[in-house]
This record gives sequence, C-alpha cells and structure tokens, in this order.
Amino acid sequence: MTKNYRLINHTADFGIHVFGKDPKDLFANAAFALFDMVTDISAVKGENKKKISVTGSDWPDLMVNWLRELLYLWTGNEILLKLAKIQKITAYEITAIVFCDSYDPDRHVIKNEIKAVTYHQIQVARSPRDWQARIIFDV
Repeated sequence: MTKNYRLINHTADFGIHVFGKDPKDLFANAAFALFDMVTDISAVKGENKKKISVTGSDWPDLMVNWLRELLYLWTGNEILLKLAKIQKITAYEITAIVFCDSYDPDRHVIKNEIKAVTYHQIQVARSPRDWQARIIFDV
C-alpha cells in the first residue's frame, strides 16, 4: 500500500497528516497510518476479520473515535490491523471490516507505543483536490 500520510513534528507527541480521495479512503488510510506507526505492517497477514462500527458528532470527532477504537484492538486485545475496508461512512458514523492478526512476538515487531489518539489540533476536511486529516497521538 502506498503511504498516504506523512509524519508531523510535534513537541512531546507525534502526529500524522493523512490524505484520501474521499472520506472512505481517508479513514482507511488513517487506520493504515496508525498501525504502520505501531508495527512493521508488512509482517501482519490480515487473516482474521472484525466488523467495527463507530459514531461521532462530526468528521473530526468521528476520526478520533475511529482511531481510538482501532488503537484499543492493540492496547486492549493485542490485535494488529493490516487493512480497513470502509463499508459505510457519513460525518456521524463509520462501519468497516478490518483485517487483522493476533500479536505474535516471534513475527511482529512493535515500533512505537501509542497511548492515545487526541483531540489536540484535530482536523478533518475536504480540500479542493482531496480529503485531509491532521491527527496527534500521545506517546
């Protein structure tokens, strides 16, 4: 998968600037970026599937809630995500199928420990050419 994000320099934490052609693409790319920061995503096979549904009050709130739910797969259940296929998305709700693996210390390397997805400087918006998001993580 092409990297549709870039790292943002931020004091004490780190962030990402994510791009997508539409909201589905943006939220799928944000999921990929999160787990690409956590692990060597090429070692994740994506053999298991989970349905994820999340709500929010607007696009930024939905993005934070989406990434928090995905981060909980890792921090709460030791599940690493390979890919998210967005089935339905509005400014208030997202439903997706995520392809994931249970953590295997013999196969998966953890690159960064992310504590939380924050609302600090959160941005999700349509630009003239595409959709973009700015997300800061607590590490």
